[in-house]
Amino acid sequence: MNSIIFSVQELFRYDAFLAGFASFITCVLLVTTKKWHGSLSMDTTDGLQKFHTNPTPRIGGIAIAIGVFVGYAVSSHGIAAAEKRAILSAILLAGIPAFVFGLMEDITKKVSVKVRLLATMASGVLGWGITGTSLTHVDIWGIDWLLSFTLISVIFTAFAVGGVANAINIIDGFNGLTAGTAIIMLAAFGFIARQVGDIPLAFTCLIIAGAVMGFFLVNWPAGKIFLGDGGAYFLGFMLAWISVLLPERNASVSPWTSLLICSYPIIEVGFSFVRKTIREGYHPSQPDGVHLHMLANKRWAKKAFSSFSKPIQNGLTSPFLWMYAAVPCLMAVLTYQNKWLTASCFFISVICYLAFYSKLAYFRWIPPRRN
Repeated sequence: MNSIIFSVQELFRYDAFLAGFASFITCVLLVTTKKWHGSLSMDTTDGLQKFHTNPTPRIGGIAIAIGVFVGYAVSSHGIAAAEKRAILSAILLAGIPAFVFGLMEDITKKVSVKVRLLATMASGVLGWGITGTSLTHVDIWGIDWLLSFTLISVIFTAFAVGGVANAINIIDGFNGLTAGTAIIMLAAFGFIARQVGDIPLAFTCLIIAGAVMGFFLVNWPAGKIFLGDGGAYFLGFMLAWISVLLPERNASVSPWTSLLICSYPIIEVGFSFVRKTIREGYHPSQPDGVHLHMLANKRWAKKAFSSFSKPIQNGLTSPFLWMYAAVPCLMAVLTYQNKWLTASCFFISVICYLAFYSKLAYFRWIPPRRN
């Protein structure tokens, strides 16, 4: 591993700043012009998983996509920046199916979860087609042998990308929750990439984080605009693709590092699938009101911030989950040099999630047995 001295000054890059500025301005324009496009773009207040009190534009993903594109467009065209631009251009092109089908759901409300998931998986395949990169190892004996076959590697990558993107969409429930979590995850990915000398990937993370921050400033805490499915799936794809690129570009980084950084949304979607299909006996796409962030809102935010308006209570739920999401990201930063430690930290994260969920749902650290 290269010994790299991290410079805080590197955070203040003009391309990341302009990505954030473009995203922020786009959000402001979408909010101020909602009377013109609101008949198509508004998210209503009806539904089990609706916690806002006023119809709100749910097309914030447009702002993030524009922000990332602006960050790419204003990046240096010099030889030193060529690799970073190649990564960003691949992300923008491969992310089109995930973004377009998600945005179609935001506007028409008629695109099924299955179709959106397949579109995101298609983005994973397209990413491989553009870059030639796919998951070739996960540091598990036997599976790594299977991944040596290109077809299996590409299919596995597509499922992994679709799974992470869907997981990001699952946690998109409160103002700032997904955006704040994504920024924390991007910070972890970027820091590790910088430490192992992968400067292009580190600066790619910084530009994407800038675009997300521009949206975040309008979304949190009052929720003037929502990410929507287009934003959630596109952001999920970008995080998933960076999860693939980090270990594939850097042999010293185990795929367990990416899994640990993304553990909060991944464990959430995995546990939700088991809870709905096995414990409660209904289809996993059926919405319900007992995700971790919903319980945190009910048990903590509503009580701690009872004097605040509902939109602010909504937004103030997110910091509880940001702190939770930051723990595995910090563990990844500290353990990425040792795959056994990183893998162990992931399983610790699973145990912590289950205990945390049980405490919120049943007021005890160990869930009760079902008769």
